[in-house]
Parts: sequence; structure tokens; C-alpha cells
Amino acid sequence: MNNSGSPEFKQQQGASQPPEEILAPVEPNPSEKINQGSDFASPRRQSTRRIAVAPSVLSADFCRLGEEIRAVEAAGADFIHVDVMDGRYVPNITIGPLVVEAMRRATKLPLDVHLMIIEPERYLEDFARAGASSLTIHQEACPHLHRSLQRIQELQVLPGVAINPGTPLDAIEEVFDLVKRILVMTVNPGFGGQAFIPSTEAKILRLSQMLGARDAKGIEIEVDGGMNPETSKRAIAAGATIIVAGSAVFHSPDYRAAIESLRG
Repeated sequence: MNNSGSPEFKQQQGASQPPEEILAPVEPNPSEKINQGSDFASPRRQSTRRIAVAPSVLSADFCRLGEEIRAVEAAGADFIHVDVMDGRYVPNITIGPLVVEAMRRATKLPLDVHLMIIEPERYLEDFARAGASSLTIHQEACPHLHRSLQRIQELQVLPGVAINPGTPLDAIEEVFDLVKRILVMTVNPGFGGQAFIPSTEAKILRLSQMLGARDAKGIEIEVDGGMNPETSKRAIAAGATIIVAGSAVFHSPDYRAAIESLRG
């Protein structure tokens, strides 16, 4: 994931407007259900279900961002994953609300906004106003996690919580009733091109078991980091239902084939 061409994180609402490169969005193609059979299958997953793929735009060509978004939409993507980094919680700086606003005009797909920033509560309204469909905040970066998730609900945006590879699952157990999505980082956040951390596979399975014990069928398990056809298959077998992938999609010559290969 190369962030060198990404616009800088913007915090001021008075900044200049983004370029008008947006055309009418393309209607997404229906996604096919896939077989989930595996010796390492999660007990809460059905034998056949649909797996969502969310291309991460940080690996897209930012000179052609609107075109890239429309291309993956036409190729069957389910969401557009937007990694927001502030240079504090993670070393890199990426994009802010103004770019999200431009993305919103580029597509009808949900914008899955992942806030890898310190004090995310300060920017929830900005990203919701920009058109985020979901807002995922990190447990490690948010001292008042419960309150912040409640605020996301109040903004009528789908709330999600993310945890890093070194964070135990019990750190988020008390907010299961507030979230619709749990993002399990399968690499340490902030840099692209990292290898999938094998221990996170068991972590995904434990989370799936925890949710199954609570009959929490409405909570999706999203995974992000080192995803390719092999690692996504392992994550899906453990219980993942949303696969985030950047270079595996945007660095492929065939977006449709790349997206389908990630469905397990």
C-alpha cells in the first residue's frame, strides 16, 4: 500500500473543495454465494453464504481515483474501504473528509471508513457529513470507546470497532451490543505490503465463537491486512465475512477476477 500519492489528512472544514472528477456511478453487479466448507470452519457461519470484498483505495491510483472506484464497483466490489491515517496513531498521513466527500459522489457503494487516528471522536461528524456509510474506530486510540460508538449510532452511521494484532478480544467485549462490525487487523496498522500474521487466524475464530455464544448474528467480522486468495480463504474459514484488500485488487490486471478470488 503506497501512501505517497495520497492527499494529506485535512482537519479544517474551510479547505478548498476537491476536484470535480465524478461521473454517474455504475450499478454494482450481483455477487455470488460461495462454498465455505473447511476443516477450520467457524461454528457460527453457514455452509454457504456470501462473502463481501472491500477494496482499499489506498492502493488505487490517486490521479484517477474516481475512475478507480467506478472500476472496482463495476467489477463486483461490495464496499469501498477508506483508510484514514493522521500521522500520530500510525506513522502515515492519508486522506480526510473532503476526499471522502468526493468518493461519495463517485459511487453508490457503501463507504467503509476506517479511522486510524487519535481522538476519532473529534471527527465523527465530519466524516458522517462527508458520506461515510460506516465508521470504524480503534479500541486502542479511543479512551471513551462506549461513548464514541454511541455517537456514531446517533449520526445514523453503521458503527464498528477495530483491534490490532496485539489487542486481546476481551478489550472490546463490553461494546459488542453497540457495534455492527468488528475489524480484526491481521497486520499492524499503518503500512502496506505486510505479510498476514498467522496468529490472527485463531483470533478470528475465537471472535466468531464469542459472537456465536451470544447469538450475535448481526455483527460482521471484517479482516484487513495481507489479504490474498490464500489468506482470505483461511480468514473466511475462521469466521470472517468481509475481506479488505488493497494491492491484491488494485495491483491486479483484472479487478473482477481479483475480487472473486478473495471470496474464498
